[in-house]
Amino acid sequence: MTTATSAQGTPTVAVLGTGIMGSGMARSLLRDRLPVRAWNRTRSRAEPLAAHGATVTDTAEEAVRGADVVLTALNDGPSVAETLTAAAPGLRPGQVWLQSSTVGLDATTDLAHRAAGLGLVYLDAPVSGTKQPAEQGALTVFVSGPSGARATAQPVLEAIGQRTVWVGEEPGAATRLKLVANTWVINLVNSVAECLNLAEGLGLDPQLFLDAMKGGPLDTPYLQGKSAAVLSGDLSPSFALSTALKDSRLILDAAEAAGVTLDLVAASAERFTRAEAAGHGGQDMIATYYAGRPGGREAAKNRPGDEM
Repeated sequence: MTTATSAQGTPTVAVLGTGIMGSGMARSLLRDRLPVRAWNRTRSRAEPLAAHGATVTDTAEEAVRGADVVLTALNDGPSVAETLTAAAPGLRPGQVWLQSSTVGLDATTDLAHRAAGLGLVYLDAPVSGTKQPAEQGALTVFVSGPSGARATAQPVLEAIGQRTVWVGEEPGAATRLKLVANTWVINLVNSVAECLNLAEGLGLDPQLFLDAMKGGPLDTPYLQGKSAAVLSGDLSPSFALSTALKDSRLILDAAEAAGVTLDLVAASAERFTRAEAAGHGGQDMIATYYAGRPGGREAAKNRPGDEM
């Protein structure tokens, strides 16, 4: 099933959620001259998009009314489900729903069922990338869902991503791939943090380690970039630590259901938990560095309301 698109084959896109990722994707859509109707629970976070040509709405229902494609970029499964319920009066059968939030396997199944009940064409479409790729239209988008929706979704996918990986027809297949990809990122960022922690603990300038790795087979732009963020003190989030913790828990849930043991992700989740408890949840996920500094464990143990 496909939907008719706006004039000259250009779909109108309702972007629900304009946080770090949603606002970046909305700007990429506008740069490609796709009409955008933007909504965010806190309207002030969507307002800057108006200067780029977006129509900012007061409600999710208003945003989706008349749109060809609905793009959700929200924090978790409950947020997506709540927003879909709020938008429902403005939805119509046949609209394509690109669900880009990382919500885990159970929530993906639930959302697919909700979509079917509303007559929506559901595309499970989590993205790989952070703030800068979202703003540059350089994300990698994993997609699974009916192949008949590709023509309608393609202009949107081309605007927000440099690459689209079609995983299959089954909703949830793309989310499974995203969880695997996030496992790599989550373990990598904690490896960077631990190397910096150990260097400092041994009395070394961490820059010596980075210089030793630079240009060699074990060097990566990720190592250099995330280390630079810590050493400069600029932890502006390109991917927030609290979101990385949420994703870690989704990965562990999926692994448990699959009968797989992921020791490194479990340790990463513990580090994220300590860093969040110490007040770093809103910073970039490399703030996991603070979980390895003196006092990191005590901060987690002493946080108010801790029942763990």
